[in-house]
Amino acid sequence: MTSSSAASDDTRWLTESEQQAWRSYLRATRLLEVALDRDLSHHGTQLSEYEVISMLSEAPDGRMRMSALADLVVQSRSRITHTAARLEKRGWVRREACLDDRRGVELVLTDAGKANIDQMARCHVTSVREHLIEVLEPQEFLALGTALQKVRDHLAQPGQAGDSLR
Repeated sequence: MTSSSAASDDTRWLTESEQQAWRSYLRATRLLEVALDRDLSHHGTQLSEYEVISMLSEAPDGRMRMSALADLVVQSRSRITHTAARLEKRGWVRREACLDDRRGVELVLTDAGKANIDQMARCHVTSVREHLIEVLEPQEFLALGTALQKVRDHLAQPGQAGDSLR
């Protein structure tokens, strides 16, 4: 919809250049996710699964409360449960009662998961470089990171802002 079709409302419609930039962002992020997913598929995993394994590999003792993990990788509680189930079937994680609160559930990286993370991380970093970093000039990539940090900070719930994917 354009501003000409809604002259009386207060909506600040996107300009032509804003619309073009927005659509480029949407398509590029979706294509990037497909490419990263495709490259990880050679290791029998998906990007959403790799995110979970990566976060666990960086967590103290390779364990994290599932609710905190869901917030960190921006997945719903039910989706993180399904992701965990797929990873459990491969023997890469197991669910355990929280050490400090027996009512909660933690996801724990197994030795098999630890054995696979290095190969997956190498694949992921190579894929990120090929499909994103090397496509942009260094200053463009840094500017992109700065801009998206602002968006993340604006949208993140309190205590949800932290991240670090390999």
